[in-house]
Amino acid sequence: MIWCVEDDAGIRDIEVYALTSTGFAARGFEDGNAFWEALQLEQPKLVVLDVMLPGADGVTLLKKMKTDDRFSRIPVIMATAKGSEFDKIQSLDLGADDYLVKPFGMMEMVSRIKAVLRRCSPAPRHLQLDGLTLDPEAHCVTADGQRVNLTLKEYELLRLLMSHPNKVFTRDQLLSQVWETDFVGETRTVDMHVRTLRQKLGDYGNRIETVRGVGYLIR
Repeated sequence: MIWCVEDDAGIRDIEVYALTSTGFAARGFEDGNAFWEALQLEQPKLVVLDVMLPGADGVTLLKKMKTDDRFSRIPVIMATAKGSEFDKIQSLDLGADDYLVKPFGMMEMVSRIKAVLRRCSPAPRHLQLDGLTLDPEAHCVTADGQRVNLTLKEYELLRLLMSHPNKVFTRDQLLSQVWETDFVGETRTVDMHVRTLRQKLGDYGNRIETVRGVGYLIR
């Protein structure tokens, strides 16, 4: 869940829409008080926090988060006014993970969110489903001990599926998360990669199942 704290309703709605349309769950807050109250009950994966807010401003909220052990590890991207170098430096010094300069494009926002989440995510773990193994550190896939040569996108597709066994991903979600926002293509691109991935995995290719009318999962 990505939280967007922005007092301008139009900007806030666009931010939430851009995130949900690229596969994220998202929620918007109109001021710092509503955000802080919600934070006591639930923790997001990342916060996009505007500096200029009614009541408690973004910098004050950032400082409160980073000095509270409950919230200090939540990644924060600050949204600052154009040319406000002081806000950028102050936010980074207080522990912000990145910043966006207004006005910014929604695709830039999504790309920066993905980059921060990658940096802040735990070390990649060894993935295994029976005799099918994916080693993120070696960037290697083996089936019953035999190396499987995959293209980059085939590897990323398999890694995503193996990281969430039995979870159904829609084709649009796979396009967004494997090809990311700079890729312009059609969902048949996913189908073609799944087909070649199944062939290369041999018997283990049958573990990738088609959910008709929805997408794919791995058992």
